[in-house]
Amino acid sequence: MSLQATLDRSVPDRLQRGWRLLTAPVWNHDTHRLRAPLRALLPLVITFIAFALVVTFVRGRFEHPVREGLEFSLMAVVLVAAVVLSARLFDRRPAAEYGLTFDSEWVRSFAVGGLVATIANAGTMLVALAAGWATVTGFFEGSDALPFLPAILLVFVYVGVLASWEEFVFRGALLKNLAEGADGYVPRWAAVGIALVLSTAVFAFMHSGKLTSLGGYGYYLLAGLIFGSVYVLTGNLALPVGFHVFYNFTMSAVFGLGVSQRTPEIVVLEMAGPSLWVGEEGLLRVTFAALGGILLVLYIRWRDGHLGLAEQITRWTPRDANASDDQAPPATDA
Repeated sequence: MSLQATLDRSVPDRLQRGWRLLTAPVWNHDTHRLRAPLRALLPLVITFIAFALVVTFVRGRFEHPVREGLEFSLMAVVLVAAVVLSARLFDRRPAAEYGLTFDSEWVRSFAVGGLVATIANAGTMLVALAAGWATVTGFFEGSDALPFLPAILLVFVYVGVLASWEEFVFRGALLKNLAEGADGYVPRWAAVGIALVLSTAVFAFMHSGKLTSLGGYGYYLLAGLIFGSVYVLTGNLALPVGFHVFYNFTMSAVFGLGVSQRTPEIVVLEMAGPSLWVGEEGLLRVTFAALGGILLVLYIRWRDGHLGLAEQITRWTPRDANASDDQAPPATDA
C-alpha cells in the first residue's frame, strides 16, 4: 500500500477520533445527544431567560388586566416550545416520557393532586382561624378592574402555567436527566436519590428571591422533596402538577393565605399570629404541606398496590427508535 493511500485512510480516522475526543464532554456519541448535565439544565436556563424577556416586554408596555393575559399567554407558548425543543433536540425522546401522557389516568391523577392540595390549604386556614391567628375580614375581594370571576380565572391560568413550567423543568427535565446520567455509575436507587436531592436544591435556590430569612429555604426544600418524590414514585407529572397548581392557587385566591402573591381572594384573611407559625414559610404551612405529601404517597400506594422507584425515571426511549444508530442507550448515559 502506498504512503498516499495510507494517509488517505488514516487522516480522516484520526480527525474523527480527535473530534469525538474534543466534543465528548458535551456530546454523547453513543446516544447522539447532549450529555446529561446539559440536557438537565438547558430547559431551565433557556425558559428562565425567555420568561424574563416576556415580563420585561409586557410589563413595560401594557396595563392591567391586558398585561396579565398577554403575559401568561406568551409564557404558555414558551412552556410548550420548551417541551417540544427538549424532547426533539436535547433529549431526543417522546414528550410522553417526561410524564406528560395526558390520558384519562393522567387527568384523574391531576385532579387527585389538586384535591389534596386544596385540603392541605383548607386545613391551614381552619387551624389558623381556630387558634386565633387569623380573622376573616371579607369575601370575594381584590379583583380590581375586572369582575371577580374573570379575575380569579385569570389567576388560575397564570398560576397553572407557572406551576406546570416548574414541574417540567425541575422534575421532567432536571431530575430525570440527572438520574439517567448517574445511572450506571452508581446503583439505580442512588442515581435517583442524587437527582432528587440536586433538583430539590436547585428548586429551592430558584425561589430564594421570595425568602425573608434563611429558614425559608426549609419550606421550598420540603416542597421540592414532595414534588420530586411523587415524580420518582410514579414517573408521571400528573400528581405533582395537580398538587402544585392547586396548592399555589387555593393558597392565595381561595383561602387568602398568600403573602408574596397578591390576587383576588374568595376568603379574605387578616393574619395576626406568631411569625414562627403563620405566613408562607411558617410551621403551620410546612406541616400541612408535609401532610399533603403523605396523602399523595398513600394514594400512590393505594392505586398501584406498592411503592417503588418508577422505571421511567431512568429510561430513555430514542424518539427515532427505528434508526439503526439509535438503539437502546448504554448503561452509562452521562
